Amino acid sequence: MSAAVHYRVECADLHSHLFAVTLTIASPAALQRVSLPVWIPGSYLVREFAKNLQGLRATQGRRKPVLQQRDKHSWDVACDPGKPLVLRYEVCAYDHSVRTAWLDSERGFFNGTSLCLRVEGQTEGPHAIDLVAPALRAGTARWSCATALVPVKADRQGFGSYLAAHYDELVDSPVEMGAFWSAEFDVCGVPHRFVVAGTTAAFDGERLIADTRAICETQMRFWHGDKVGKRGGPKAPHDRYVFMLNAVDDGYGGLEHRHSTALICTRRDLPQLAAKKQPEGYTTLLGLISHEYFHTWNVKRLRPAEFARYDYAQENYTQLLWFFEGFTSYYDDLLLRRAGRIDDATYLRLVNKTINGVLQSPGRQVQSVADASFDAWVKYYRQDEQTPNATISYYTKGALVAMCLDLTLRSEGKGTLDDVMRLLWTRSRGGPISEADVAEALETVGGRSYAHELAQWVHSTDELPLEPLLRAHGVAALDDPAQRAQELGLRVAEANGSLQVKVVLRGGAAEKAGFATNDEWIGIEVPAVKRQPAQAWRITKLDDLALYLGPQKKMTALIARDRRLMRLPLALPTGVTTWRLFAQDAAKLSAWLAATPAAPAAA
Repeated sequence: MSAAVHYRVECADLHSHLFAVTLTIASPAALQRVSLPVWIPGSYLVREFAKNLQGLRATQGRRKPVLQQRDKHSWDVACDPGKPLVLRYEVCAYDHSVRTAWLDSERGFFNGTSLCLRVEGQTEGPHAIDLVAPALRAGTARWSCATALVPVKADRQGFGSYLAAHYDELVDSPVEMGAFWSAEFDVCGVPHRFVVAGTTAAFDGERLIADTRAICETQMRFWHGDKVGKRGGPKAPHDRYVFMLNAVDDGYGGLEHRHSTALICTRRDLPQLAAKKQPEGYTTLLGLISHEYFHTWNVKRLRPAEFARYDYAQENYTQLLWFFEGFTSYYDDLLLRRAGRIDDATYLRLVNKTINGVLQSPGRQVQSVADASFDAWVKYYRQDEQTPNATISYYTKGALVAMCLDLTLRSEGKGTLDDVMRLLWTRSRGGPISEADVAEALETVGGRSYAHELAQWVHSTDELPLEPLLRAHGVAALDDPAQRAQELGLRVAEANGSLQVKVVLRGGAAEKAGFATNDEWIGIEVPAVKRQPAQAWRITKLDDLALYLGPQKKMTALIARDRRLMRLPLALPTGVTTWRLFAQDAAKLSAWLAATPAAPAAA
């Protein structure tokens, strides 16, 4: 193979969870530097992948060149430039998530950022990789291999040689191995594949493929119009796509890639054969599929100008995650509706959940969604008990910013956010953009400047004008009594007969009473009233309060903190509400939710 950088990946020990990697550099520099990324694009946290690398050694024929570690993730090798350099090492793969690598006797998975050392000075040329089938015990189901990399010589199971145009493409193409379920389908002329690990006998693969195809076709037409894939029509930006889903007992998440996505969900959320009603979590799974596929355009091609070239050695900062993640979060469920996978009522319930989640986060009054984007590396991906009080999710508030802009544009009658997204795609040629580009596209479509809206909704902590915009599009909001946890300003865990405080929300009744994270709420003392004597009760869940308090609003909470017993005076607040959305004008709502795809916007 002609690539100057070549990797060979073997499953060295399934039970020790070790991949073995052989890296051959045909023409190394005299002092060749290699490094392993510290983060993976799409997941904004320094994860220190090098912590899982072990046994690094170098050879040049019979010579063993000096190998010197520079820092936590890079090494220098003193080489004879005229001879190939071979590096061998192992990587411990024991992370079930979509971000790193996993290997055991049932399944293998890896992202290149976890396994493939970067050859400094040679990242732009072709990179070859050999994926070697593992040696399995007799009677074990035969493994297959799936990846979006271009095959050069692969067997029917998918093991063999692949080629990437450069290092970025190599590490942006995860690999799935195992005895997985697999199906292929076509979307507007583009071949797609869906592989699922961890299925059960109840899994309805045909339903999953039908729903996924509908989502993908809707998104293709959203971006490129009805003629996409047809003779003489526009072409999709990708010529192949692979969905990789790992079904587990408990888990959820996804990570986008240029020609694929890695997903994880609970097995109970998979569609089930002969089910009259699919699991409620299946809608959530479809939303995840929609979200990651939308990233094919919005993040993997349209992307922050700061991400034009990734720096794998450190954090890459941008204030635009509210657009790239938030707007994607707006469209993921909206396009489920347009694809006919959910109805209006279900869509409004999903929007309702997002609105209440934002309104119930005191951090929205502390940090703007633009600043939250910048701080993703230290706040969103390092969540603790103070996260809801200190920051806001650029996913959820970003989605509401997108909705407010869309509904504002629709109210003014000159265009929609759909038009803005397509115009950005056309103007940038599917490349890097800045906030100024977003502002210019809004002005072109809307016929006026939206600088005020961007300043108020993105760069300040002002509340969004959700209610009037929704009302103008046929959706009314009622105030419902808050659930007990929100009423008190708490987030708790109820398990094994214990009520554990996980979060105390800023400004709530629990904070005023003196509750703290990790308190165990043991019981309450209820004062005497009328003919009822004072009483003390053990509680194990928040619903117990209604039983033991009756109409009373005041109590003394008995809590344990670091094994010290404490009594906290607590009063139930009044007037704490949440939103409940409902369709008030079906025609107006339909004009928004059932929008048809338009032709690509002209620059």
